[in-house]
Amino acid sequence: MDYLKQIQEAVSFIQKLHPSAVPVGIILGTGLGSLGNQIEVELEIDYKDIPHFPLSTVESHSGKLIFGMLSGKKVVAMKGRFHYYEGYSMKEVTFPVRVMKELGVSILLVSNASGGLNPLQEVGDVMIISDHISMFSENPLRGRNYDELGPRFPDMSDTYSLALMEQAFEIADLHGIKLHRGVYVGVEGPNLETPAEYRYFRIIGGDAVGMSTVPEVLVARHAGMEVFGISAITDLGVEGKIHKVSIADVLAAAAKAEPVMALIIRELVGRI
Repeated sequence: MDYLKQIQEAVSFIQKLHPSAVPVGIILGTGLGSLGNQIEVELEIDYKDIPHFPLSTVESHSGKLIFGMLSGKKVVAMKGRFHYYEGYSMKEVTFPVRVMKELGVSILLVSNASGGLNPLQEVGDVMIISDHISMFSENPLRGRNYDELGPRFPDMSDTYSLALMEQAFEIADLHGIKLHRGVYVGVEGPNLETPAEYRYFRIIGGDAVGMSTVPEVLVARHAGMEVFGISAITDLGVEGKIHKVSIADVLAAAAKAEPVMALIIRELVGRI
């Protein structure tokens, strides 16, 4: 089936249940799903019920699209995202972002868990994403370009909104919260990185590394959305601090970072 038709079928299904436009989209990452609990929920839709939506195969990810109010603003949140390592194509990974755009989303807030590369970071810290480096072998914009969705060659010189970043740091200052600012390196996964890879990613300019976010952000910018990204530092890829990490460790560290991330996102939405 034609890609545009798939998007429209998903949008039509959702709009029958929730007809009003939603300006703000949120993607809740690993261990950060309880951010969705702060939304005054109007409607929840299981991914399995939405035409052409993938299903998350990751244990720590739910599979619901949540509509409601956060800080007095209409939002739609993905409780559970999709990853390239799950076996999905990049078109499938980013399909929900296309749907969000057609539902009226103009600002996308993306959260994730990542490995810290900067020696100044500690487990449980929070980093605002200022830019990214893609190490993915595939690009969601590869193939036929639909002009209805965005330009063939989208500019990426201001991928992450400087205005939203500045507001996030203002919020942090008001609450006495320490935030890092840095470059996120997107990798395919699902394995964590070797010490040599951590060194390489640091050398090329990375401050954190993870297995998501970049595909969704590429599609969001292609669609003309304003983007804000935030990472929970859940393990360290810094020489001398590298050790074996389990998913339980990652979730525990994400839970430590979550109150700060929730506050930043909640107050940021209130300022939009």
